[in-house]
Amino acid sequence: MELSVEFFPPKTPEGESKLHLVRERLSESLKPAFYSVTFGAGGSTQSGTLKVVSDIHAAGAAVAPHLSCVGSSRDSVSDMLKQYQALGIKRIVALRGDLPSGMGQYGEFHHANALVEFIRAETGDWFHIDVAAYPETHPQAKSPATDINFFVQKMKAGANSAVTQYFYNSDAYFRFVDDAYKLGVTQPVIAGVMPITNSTQLLRFSDACGAEIPRWIRLRLQSYGDDVASIRAFGEEVVTDLCDQLLVAGAPGLHFYSLNQADAVLAISDNLSLSRLSK
Repeated sequence: MELSVEFFPPKTPEGESKLHLVRERLSESLKPAFYSVTFGAGGSTQSGTLKVVSDIHAAGAAVAPHLSCVGSSRDSVSDMLKQYQALGIKRIVALRGDLPSGMGQYGEFHHANALVEFIRAETGDWFHIDVAAYPETHPQAKSPATDINFFVQKMKAGANSAVTQYFYNSDAYFRFVDDAYKLGVTQPVIAGVMPITNSTQLLRFSDACGAEIPRWIRLRLQSYGDDVASIRAFGEEVVTDLCDQLLVAGAPGLHFYSLNQADAVLAISDNLSLSRLSK
């Protein structure tokens, strides 16, 4: 069972210091297989991504920077790949990404499968490549069938594994994996997990990325109002149960979207004894 955690590049020195402490806590308790680091829309956090990746790698932990098609040319991606190879980075998360407001078109790569193919052509088998998966269908997809066919193309282009968008319905994950395997996918599909700590933030994220919040969860969160302690306790219970369902049924790993926070990830992990399972 593989356990991993996602961070985003902080924008302030205070954020950098906080992330350092968060990573130390997670590394000490869980020893994740790797950390991933996001890449801002249009490459807006490119330098921040490189800095966080370098810091994590220097601390002796495995790290996977995100690469996005948005605003990227072949030359710019090639340069980034060379930088990561020079550092000794061995894992990449290759994404199409979403166009930021005001940006009218993608760069030279329009789809993630083309980015995966380019990484393979440039670097051979140097990188373990992860791609994204959407158990509840990408919000911009024409249909579920179209979406899963795009996913299969990414996997066949040379991806080693996939990490899903977060979800709260385990049936959606297992249906997606079954459908992908029927279409010839053999690589592992790691379940993405979003801890619930802030209902307003969660609802905003979910509306933007197409992740479904089951009605019963949405109503319970709304009923708590501004009661942060109750929201966190409920969220911990819900996500622990979800992770338990996934692991019991054979999910190959969990990827926590940490939002640069440690408490919720550690609480859920403790409930599941993940520190023992991930070693």
